[in-house]
Amino acid sequence: QVQLVESGGGLVQAGGSLRLSCAASGRTFSSYGMGWFRQAPGKEREFVAAISWSGGSAYYADSVKGRFTISRDNAKNTVYLQMNSLKPEDTAVYYCAARRGRGPAVVPRTIHESDYWGQGTQVTVSS
Repeated sequence: QVQLVESGGGLVQAGGSLRLSCAASGRTFSSYGMGWFRQAPGKEREFVAAISWSGGSAYYADSVKGRFTISRDNAKNTVYLQMNSLKPEDTAVYYCAARRGRGPAVVPRTIHESDYWGQGTQVTVSS
């Protein structure tokens, strides 16, 4: 079992930056691909970014490429999402997710592929 706890959300003006953190506990952190999803009011939960267990492969939604960076520190059992040049449309609850496996493509890119979820952290970007 893996427990995931997100932090770092908050209110920021458009153009600003935030860094989200997801702290994992339980089973070996490096055995999981990790990802971030977000859900805005009235919308479906959508994929944002993911990273393989080794940190060697990263994936991004087109809407955040060039602005967001996902990284992980397995020694700290933590995955990060650095969000720069934030836009009002980035406003959402951001969720951390984990998928069992160590392959470069074994990452959660859909809700179905996610084995564990965090509780979410609110990100609000004002215009």
